[in-house]
Amino acid sequence: MFKKILIANRGEIALRVIRTCKEMGIKTVAVYSKADEESLHVRFADEAVCIGPAPSSESYLKMSNIIAAAEITNADAIHPGYGFLSENAKFSRLCEEHNIKFIGATGDMIDQMGDKANAKSTMLKAGVPCVPGSEGVIQDFEDCEKVALETGYPVMLKASAGGGGKGMRAVWKAEDLKEAWDSARQESKAAFGNDDMYMEKLIEEPRHIEIQIVGDSFGKACHLSERDCSVQRRHQKLTEETPSPFMTDALRNKMGEAAVKASEFIKYEGAGTVEFLVDKHRNFYFMEMNTRIQVEHPITEEVVNYDLIREQILVAAGVPISGKNYFPQMHSIECRINAEDPYNNFRPAPGKISTFHSPGGHGVRVDTHVYAGYMIPPNYDSMIAKLITTAQTREEAINKMKRALDEFVIEGVKTTIPFHRQLMDHPDYIAGNYTTKFMEDFEMK
Repeated sequence: MFKKILIANRGEIALRVIRTCKEMGIKTVAVYSKADEESLHVRFADEAVCIGPAPSSESYLKMSNIIAAAEITNADAIHPGYGFLSENAKFSRLCEEHNIKFIGATGDMIDQMGDKANAKSTMLKAGVPCVPGSEGVIQDFEDCEKVALETGYPVMLKASAGGGGKGMRAVWKAEDLKEAWDSARQESKAAFGNDDMYMEKLIEEPRHIEIQIVGDSFGKACHLSERDCSVQRRHQKLTEETPSPFMTDALRNKMGEAAVKASEFIKYEGAGTVEFLVDKHRNFYFMEMNTRIQVEHPITEEVVNYDLIREQILVAAGVPISGKNYFPQMHSIECRINAEDPYNNFRPAPGKISTFHSPGGHGVRVDTHVYAGYMIPPNYDSMIAKLITTAQTREEAINKMKRALDEFVIEGVKTTIPFHRQLMDHPDYIAGNYTTKFMEDFEMK
């Protein structure tokens, strides 16, 4: 087992990893930028190293600084959390070169699944259902027109190196294809330094449902059932739940088997998610694979009583998994609390928190790194807390979430708490009747 783990991240996920490490008797090293000097992950780690100024390009994304911090503190493993370098093949390989265990996928696995066009062709070989479209990267606009015609409108153009909705364009008719092609490539080039595009059939009334998997170094994988992540704004998830109100036992088994098949085909090691689009007829299609822990992992932990961070560490240390699949025993919902103004187009709202009161009670979990007096820096993602409620039924979990949101007091900055409170009263949400288009018609009152 590892003696000391450096957490190459910040905020609530860094604190989350530190907690499990302490329970496992493993020493921890926090890294922080100058903007995060007062963050709780710095305070609760056994050691802390400043790795640069506020911009992430000079701190949390600076590989040489993180490797140096690991070497001077004698850390024998690095946990990357999510975001930043968690899905960076170069960083995974760099850790290996320095004899530091990267608690995540190998560089080859990240290369295989990080490029979406490559991932799709790999999944087709594995026999996993994929959305009809281009076999790989589209060569030029002439090729683009041909694929669109073969696939049938509407189609979705996607950046091969994409994420967060960047470089994506829905095209409903042939006349709009050229403009979408040019603008998507331009946006992708600016965001990722890569303008490779691929195309898929646009799935109407889609739900975004992901399957949590864990694979070990012996080629074995298991799944921990699904999470429904369909409530999104600009392809960014706002709330998630498990089990999905749209799911049936038969569909859960089929999607779980497909996710395990995908993971074992590439001999995946670590925790990850296989993400699917599910249409209104409950046909499911592979969308992408995330080779890291997810923001929304706590709801899975709550319904199957399983510490995913602990399992990540055990698998990285060479411990085999049981191979058993897990199914939800309760219902859990997560609301992402962001420092954003929901009444002003969700504009980011960094600043100083003057009052902070966290909700509690049975079945309520809050993962956060903030407190009264904490200054939210403008340099990073706006998420400041995750509120998770768990109960025997979905109705009880929603009622518990309403109560917890009413109890959650954050003053000094605008937050998305009012949005989530209204969401929990929305008749379509209560009925479980929502798709990835849900937010297009949602209006704050």
